[in-house]
Amino acid sequence: MVLAVCAVVSIGYVARDFLIPTAGGIVLALILTPVANGFERIRLPATPAAAISVLALTLLVAGLLALVIPAVSGWIEQGPLLTRSLQHKVDTLRHSLAFMQELSSRVEQATDGTAAHAAEAPQKVVVQQRSLLGELATATPGAVLQIAYAAVLAFMLLAHRNNFRRQILRVPGNFGTRVRLARLMRDINERVGHYLLSLVAIYSGVALISAIALVLLGFSNALIWGICMGLASFVPFIGAPTVIALVAIVGALTFDDWTRILAAPAVLTAIHVTESQLVTPTFVSRRCALNTVAVFATIALLGWMWGAVGAIVAVPLLILISTIAAHLPSLRWLDILLEDDRPVSERLARPSLASVPRRPSRPLRISAARQLRRLLAAK
Repeated sequence: MVLAVCAVVSIGYVARDFLIPTAGGIVLALILTPVANGFERIRLPATPAAAISVLALTLLVAGLLALVIPAVSGWIEQGPLLTRSLQHKVDTLRHSLAFMQELSSRVEQATDGTAAHAAEAPQKVVVQQRSLLGELATATPGAVLQIAYAAVLAFMLLAHRNNFRRQILRVPGNFGTRVRLARLMRDINERVGHYLLSLVAIYSGVALISAIALVLLGFSNALIWGICMGLASFVPFIGAPTVIALVAIVGALTFDDWTRILAAPAVLTAIHVTESQLVTPTFVSRRCALNTVAVFATIALLGWMWGAVGAIVAVPLLILISTIAAHLPSLRWLDILLEDDRPVSERLARPSLASVPRRPSRPLRISAARQLRRLLAAK
């Protein structure tokens, strides 16, 4: 088992260029499944419903990129100026503290030898910016191909999901295995698809509220930071705190009043705490709750292997694995390890994923025997 885990991790790292868009396409298909089902309820065929769902998501992402890219380009161009502004503000704060003056003077005396190197910092930053832009220009075609592959894969999975389901159910010859597969696909659709769609709705609200709050505080590029807050919320434990820290740094660069500097991260922290502790537990099913340690370790592992995309798709893939393990007796131990760390009484009160009442076969055999006896008696 240890060798198998090492092999899977190695393959995931080596084949990340293929596995990242594949995992992204699967997650997108699961997110858009309830949307496609809604279009099909209004008598729209499966293929046009899938095409409209993917096209709407593509247009939304393109609109967000159109808003984000100009601001990011402006930040890259103003990088040296923003760095000097932040250094000036830090120096002002340091000199305003009386008890730090003597310590700062000693530090300056000890680092006199590195002053010349510090003066050359702007040149080095400019060179790094050019190399960064060159790397981005080189990596853009590959990224575009991966995004196109993920979108096409999501469309194909959505358009042919009903055919795939019927073909999978035709593979096993045993009726019990077919029933188990049907329950597995039903739970994947309900548990993962509705969970992801609920999170998309909640985090869209987080992005909107964050943007409005930053606009009221006079924050520059408030819409972009609101979008970043909504996207970062998909990464538990890490995403939202990272955006809040970046907003605090930008606020320190933008404002001179400490009240306004501290107000932006404080408001975003309040929004994040409200969402994570009140809104999401209320509207998201407890059946999707996972072990905290398992979630954190999965995010760290996939973030190391696949970068930001791996951190985003970590929780959906973990829920998918947990759902599959709940229906396979040989993987029952994995489902137990991935369960949430609630008290035993609460776990026992929660219905199992596979707890669908089966039709009792014994009464059918009894009724058949009675019919046979009646037939013999009649003869």
